[in-house]
Amino acid sequence: MIKNFLKNLYPLTKFYLAVSLLISAFILPNYIYGYLLILICGIIVYFYGKLGIYLKRVFFSLFFLTLIIFAVQGLMIPSNEIMAKFGFITVYKAGIITAAKLTSKISALVSTVTMLTIVSKAKEFTVALEKKGLNSKAAFILLLSLQMIPEMKKQSDVIMDSQRSRGVETEGNVFVRFKALLPVFIPLVLGSIVNTEERAITLEARGFSIGEKRTILDELEETKNDKIIKMILVIFLILCIAWRILWVLK
Repeated sequence: MIKNFLKNLYPLTKFYLAVSLLISAFILPNYIYGYLLILICGIIVYFYGKLGIYLKRVFFSLFFLTLIIFAVQGLMIPSNEIMAKFGFITVYKAGIITAAKLTSKISALVSTVTMLTIVSKAKEFTVALEKKGLNSKAAFILLLSLQMIPEMKKQSDVIMDSQRSRGVETEGNVFVRFKALLPVFIPLVLGSIVNTEERAITLEARGFSIGEKRTILDELEETKNDKIIKMILVIFLILCIAWRILWVLK
């Protein structure tokens, strides 16, 4: 039931959900909530059957960055309070707290954006924006921008397979991988230019620039559930603001 409820949400409702969760992370004073959003967004993605993809993207986006921030803040920025000491290595409490607050906001941003990109299709999102009044040309440019990275990823995989079949080494140490980038990069850029030109010709052939109202093949409509979610999100943000005000007044 919950799975069908989430999957049938309007694309803009999913966007409002992600934005509301992100805003709440910057409103609420407790930095633990930012880390908790990784779990909350993971639960939402779970009902879409794409939890593995979500965890992989979040891990590779946050793991090394978080380590670097904690190392810089906790070890290299001295303060009066020492949290721990291991031989010549000193961990400062103020630096760790600062790193925790900073990485919690980054975690909130990464988890909500990753969730949105997984649960919302780029085509449906741009169609929803166009129905809200966004110019069709601007919607097309936005769609191309959102599809650029996935399309280039697919093209790069095809090119890498082609290079391997020709005997080009693409796996090994850093130098081997770097050497293999040039034979992949040039066809990838040229292929992207050709694809863009082909799309432009296709759109012109279909009368994209005649100025008339376009006919959308797959109609998207907001439902009662979308209205309920939006009301809940508004109440949620109001409660977050009230909590922040009460926390400041203490």
